[in-house]
Amino acid sequence: MDWKSQRRPLLWIVVVFAACFWLPVGAHRFDGAVMEALQLVKWYAREHVLLCLVPAFFIAGAIAVFVSQASVMKYLGARANKALAYGVASVSGGILAVCSCTVLPLFAGISRMGAGLGPATTFLYAGPAVNVLAIVLTARVLGPELGIARALGAVIFAVVIGLLMHLIFRREELEKAAAQAALPEPEVRRPLWQNAVFFAAMVAILVFANWGRPTVESGAWFAIWSAKWQLTAFFGLALGLTLVAWFGLRWWLVALVAVPTGAAAAVLPGHPEIAVTVAVVGLSWVIGRTPGELEDWLDASWGFAKQILPLLLAGVAVAGLLLGRPGNEGLIPSEWVSGAVGGNSLWANLFAAVAGAFMYFATLTEVPILQGLVGNGMGKGPALALLLAGPALSLPNMLVIASVIGWKKTTVFVSLVVVMSTIAGVVFGSFFG
Repeated sequence: MDWKSQRRPLLWIVVVFAACFWLPVGAHRFDGAVMEALQLVKWYAREHVLLCLVPAFFIAGAIAVFVSQASVMKYLGARANKALAYGVASVSGGILAVCSCTVLPLFAGISRMGAGLGPATTFLYAGPAVNVLAIVLTARVLGPELGIARALGAVIFAVVIGLLMHLIFRREELEKAAAQAALPEPEVRRPLWQNAVFFAAMVAILVFANWGRPTVESGAWFAIWSAKWQLTAFFGLALGLTLVAWFGLRWWLVALVAVPTGAAAAVLPGHPEIAVTVAVVGLSWVIGRTPGELEDWLDASWGFAKQILPLLLAGVAVAGLLLGRPGNEGLIPSEWVSGAVGGNSLWANLFAAVAGAFMYFATLTEVPILQGLVGNGMGKGPALALLLAGPALSLPNMLVIASVIGWKKTTVFVSLVVVMSTIAGVVFGSFFG
């Protein structure tokens, strides 16, 4: 046997064996961290996969099938007007109010369809960061200064990061622009307004199904939350009607999905996830049995799910193992985090930005977490740094971004977010700290 060629496998075997041999099973912190990882994965699967990611997968699949490549390139492509491209990317990301993981299928969809790297990364940052609900909650709980700084910082960051990504990888973008110029004009299958209504229905389902309960039980936000499932059902019906009217789906197939979905909602009103499951399974079945565009839609959606979901769940497990859930301990003690972000030093802001970049925040959860950290001595500068880096990034998010645009571009994107968040925190803290 040629042992020289077996050195690498042997080294891996030794490393894995040593890790198993000295595995600290029985140590309180290690056992607790393992449980935190499992608890976080369980929570994520229950709260985010069905209501957030599944609709996002269908939207991403629809982008790949129903939106012409020419349309994406016209507004977001490497040759598009820069003001239009970055304006559309920042606004379209901001209206979704999604977390750093839910935006990923949509980012993968527009990237695959030819969006320029700059507008695509602007959209990637803006989706979770330019969140009107989160900004309002930040101002109410943490003070108007932080709320206004977060709003301005998120919008400016979205555009600046996209422009910097475009400039850093300018050569590749020029090659992409040249290739796009040679593409023929595709055939238009239906008017733009019909596609717009179709996508608006799906986005509305995503938004209202995940509408969080406001802190004050009055006003417009609470009224919308009280009617969130009625609104979700209304837009689900609207989606079905668009499929019948413009996409060739037979009406009785829509009824075959709507009737059991409505029955599940009526019989089990306290468990809307069951009705959503029935709707998703039913929709998948009927479009999968309809050859042509609709079957292609299911195939594209499934492709995004296969690419993204395993990486997300693995990333969530690692994040839970290292940092735990909010209010619980992982391998890294929480007092290390809270002790490192006091004052307004460069180190405190950098640490807050890096910690925020690797932690996972569900939409709106960053505000109560920060409230606790600020109460324990966190400076206002590091608080802003975490607010600007945290919602837009997470360890699961990084793994998926790398699978879409590669590790080189992902590293640059993450570095830009961390560095700019750190600088913003230092500047803000010097004035309001």
